[in-house]
Parts: sequence; structure tokens; C-alpha cells
Amino acid sequence: MSRRSKQAVPAAGTTARPTVTVCRGCCCGTTAKVPRLDHEAQLADLRTMLAGVAMVRRTDCLDACERANVIVIQPSAEGRKAGGRPVWLGQVNDSGAADDITAWVKDGGPGLAEPPDILDLYTFSPSRRVRHELED
Repeated sequence: MSRRSKQAVPAAGTTARPTVTVCRGCCCGTTAKVPRLDHEAQLADLRTMLAGVAMVRRTDCLDACERANVIVIQPSAEGRKAGGRPVWLGQVNDSGAADDITAWVKDGGPGLAEPPDILDLYTFSPSRRVRHELED
């Protein structure tokens, strides 16, 4: 049985929200690495669709360049208490993936809602060093 369980999402405006970290460093977010994607539109769409639901932040390189574009979903405080941990997604290079991420985060994200099955295709585990750098 999964450690995640469906629970109520905190009300909009509370500080206990998931965080969506979007890599836009040396490879992620560049047309040289991923030529057929409007990277700025992807980030703007995530910010618009998740306004009031999650904090969406842009960061420099997450050091998983071979998996550009990388997005990390960090659980809310309630999600972490329920066993949720950050979920790393790589090769998020189409609008459908962003839509699936948005739907999951709106449902509560890690620890509070099961991710859509399609996100299994994007999920990966980064090195321990990289994980610790993001959490610090």
C-alpha cells in the first residue's frame, strides 16, 4: 500500500503549500538542449495554474542536466507529515506533463494525493548530493 493517502488540501492563502521548483539553469530552459518548447511559457503557465495553490520558483541548475527540463515537487507541511517526500521529474518537455503536474499539485501533491500514473515516466532519483543541496 502506498504511503500517500488522499486528504484535504489546505485552504488557499495558507503557508503550508507545496513548492514546485523549476530548473532554468545551464541546460534546462534552453532551446539548445530542448529546442521545441517555449520554456518561459511553461514556467508562466505553471505559475498561473498554481497561483494560490503552490509556490512556483525558478532556480539555477539542479545538476541533472541529462534530464532537462527538471521540475521538483516538494510536499507541503501536511504532505511531509503524511510521508510525502520531494518528487523529481525529468524531461518535462511538453504541455501535457505540466498539466498533469498541475492537477496533482492541486489535489495536494506528495503525501496527500497519488500522482497521475503518467508522471511515473518522468520520475527519477537524483544523486544524494543533489537532493541535499535542494533541501538545504
